Amino acid sequence: MLADIVDLLICPVCRTALRVDAATVRCAQGHTFDVARQGYVSLLVGGRPPGTADTAAMVAARAAFLDAGHYAPLAAAVAETVHEHLARRAKHESSTETGDGGGLKAYRGAHTEAGDGPWPGGRGCGPGNVDGRRAEGRAAPVIVDAGAGTGHYLAATLDAVNDGTGMAFDVSKHAVRRAARAHPRAGAFVADVWRPLPIRDGVADVVIDVFAPRNGPEFGRILRPGGVAVVVTPAKAHLSPLVEELGLVSVDDEKERRVARSMEGFTERERRPVEFEMELAHGDITQVVGMGPSAWHTDPATLDERIAAFLSLNVAKGRHKVVTRAAFHLSIFEPAPRSSPVP
Repeated sequence: MLADIVDLLICPVCRTALRVDAATVRCAQGHTFDVARQGYVSLLVGGRPPGTADTAAMVAARAAFLDAGHYAPLAAAVAETVHEHLARRAKHESSTETGDGGGLKAYRGAHTEAGDGPWPGGRGCGPGNVDGRRAEGRAAPVIVDAGAGTGHYLAATLDAVNDGTGMAFDVSKHAVRRAARAHPRAGAFVADVWRPLPIRDGVADVVIDVFAPRNGPEFGRILRPGGVAVVVTPAKAHLSPLVEELGLVSVDDEKERRVARSMEGFTERERRPVEFEMELAHGDITQVVGMGPSAWHTDPATLDERIAAFLSLNVAKGRHKVVTRAAFHLSIFEPAPRSSPVP
């Protein structure tokens, strides 16, 4: 899939176009980046990855926890939000299209035509498809997953948007190795959200950001007109009662202000809660702690003892699992209108 998104990428060194050349990706200036055997490319330059990049153990914990379906309602909410936005915008573009629709057909080279994925034997089409949103020859919508992790939420979104093309990036190579295989219509690369992104201007229809750092100016640059950013952050009640009982990192009172500052140049058009309960066993709790920020501050042996002690209280009451609250804010951000200069 990397070959299908390479024309949406730019060289992180000189900001010129990239192309696939055998087992490398290179630009006209001669900057070359090796393609890993898992199918991704690292476009991270300027030294080692930040110390906050997820470790192999953190990524493995996240993959196991998500694959078990514990956050399935959240993945469905993200997919539905993107699906609804693209459907509304496609309807608007269709109603304003003139002549032969050349304007819509011309923007961005189309890589995936509508309805090309099998159903139910494979991924690509499904009951949540945007029917008729792109006619033959029109460009597929591009969905960028910033800080994609394993690509779990991007894959769910692409299942709902049957003709979409996905771009997943993360600063952790361990995560990107999995993201490269998350969906047949997704390509993956290593990049740091805090640096200028190696993505062309105005090519993304939607940027999704789930629990990842946010770079508002760069998100605004890569979005095409009418594009939005779908951002998910944890709410105060997230992982209750585990946070209190196990001494985990909690959501502080400044979280919302930091999110607003990070989305400079955007207006929060909509926000809604996504909340549900999970029944977690010992191993599930170990995974959900090990995949998040508490993993950096928790000794595994101490954590295991705390989990066992907490579960013993539930077992005494006849419960072998802990009912845990999942609580998130799902926000839709759109670029703020630019003010016109005063004549």
